[in-house]
Amino acid sequence: MDPLAVFPHINALLNAGSGFFLLLGFYFIRTKQITRHKACMVIASSISAVFLLSYLTHHAIRTYYFGLGPTKFIGEGIVRPIYFTILTSHTILATLVAPFVILTLWRGLSGKFEKHRKIARLVFPVWLYVSVTGVVVYLLLYHFYPGR
Repeated sequence: MDPLAVFPHINALLNAGSGFFLLLGFYFIRTKQITRHKACMVIASSISAVFLLSYLTHHAIRTYYFGLGPTKFIGEGIVRPIYFTILTSHTILATLVAPFVILTLWRGLSGKFEKHRKIARLVFPVWLYVSVTGVVVYLLLYHFYPGR
């Protein structure tokens, strides 16, 4: 069994978990359940941090230990540009949103609620998009068009 094979499944589960807690946190803030909202957002942030560590570990091991490059996408036809459009937007937005997630969390936890609200309205949909598209990329790459 390939020791690296578990990483993509774990990473997809972490992305899905982050997305779940983001949606749950959104529900709680809309229903004014502040303590539950706070807990969900801390959990979503923690899951995202664990995802980032797992993702970087996976790719570092693939590259520097085994000398492998990224998993090749073998889909052909219209699905190919669709996959790469999703992957590109996911990657760029994940990189850009990460520091803003930290800033948003810090503002919320430090009681700067007006500033927190202003930035959260922008960060939330992007972070949710990144979580969802992470799962979509996983499904396309490892289940619908499994590469090597």
